[in-house]
Amino acid sequence: MKRKILILVGPTSSGKSALAVQLARSFNGEVISADSRQVYRGLTAGTGKITKKEMRGIEHHLLDVASPKRVFTAHDFLRLAHAAIEDIAQRGKLPIVAGGTGFYVDALTGRILLPDVPADPKLRAVLEKKPPEQLFSFLQKRDPRRAKDIDPHNRRRLIRALEIAAALGKSPRPLTAAPYDTLWLGLRLPRKDLDRKIARRLLGRMGAMLAEAKRLHKRGLSFKRMEGLGLEYRSLARLMQKKITHPQLQKELTLAIRQYAKRQITYWKRNKKIEWFAPTQKKEIEKRILKWKRS
Repeated sequence: MKRKILILVGPTSSGKSALAVQLARSFNGEVISADSRQVYRGLTAGTGKITKKEMRGIEHHLLDVASPKRVFTAHDFLRLAHAAIEDIAQRGKLPIVAGGTGFYVDALTGRILLPDVPADPKLRAVLEKKPPEQLFSFLQKRDPRRAKDIDPHNRRRLIRALEIAAALGKSPRPLTAAPYDTLWLGLRLPRKDLDRKIARRLLGRMGAMLAEAKRLHKRGLSFKRMEGLGLEYRSLARLMQKKITHPQLQKELTLAIRQYAKRQITYWKRNKKIEWFAPTQKKEIEKRILKWKRS
């Protein structure tokens, strides 16, 4: 029989981390983070990483597993996540995958197949000089199917997709049979409520984020690498280089995170297996999980 795994998705600030902890306590589970930046050590305030207190004794996997100075790939995620699932399941517990990086979760569940294509340094050197908008336009022409499922602002992922398209012609189709028995749950809330939560959450961690960015740079994280980490770190690097002011930082980040949440929602809407709930529907969510576990 296939291993059962629970998937919990949704946009940033929707309450995934808190709900994952509650469900883990209710169903004897452990949480596997599916966040492309929370894997990095030292990226805490900027990524909104869950604290030890918020974990409430629940074991969390794939947090703080890589140096921010090096690139953590989707292949790295798959290797560690599959191992964590096996470890958790063998100990009789429920693996709960929670996070907002859709590409990671889709790769883990076989909805996206990662081809074994080696890096092409010459091609990358050329593509690195192009803005994300142009890279996305290239991908739409070379591999329209992959372009539909990619973040058009993620330079690193766009370059990798173009690298694969150059080698194979197009990205391979997903697996016909999923590797796990998966229940997909999604959190959604009205857009105005989500925007308010994003703004409130950002305001509450602004000071800690700036102190963290300064500490990371002092320890050797370049501004270029910080900008490559995206969102909060991109804007913080720009502030530290005096390219923007503090008021501009707040405005820029609020808009960027709202846009990111919108892209996340658009991405997940394509997955018809996701059953959507409001964060307040905890009883309904638990009933659905019980029904799935008994099947």
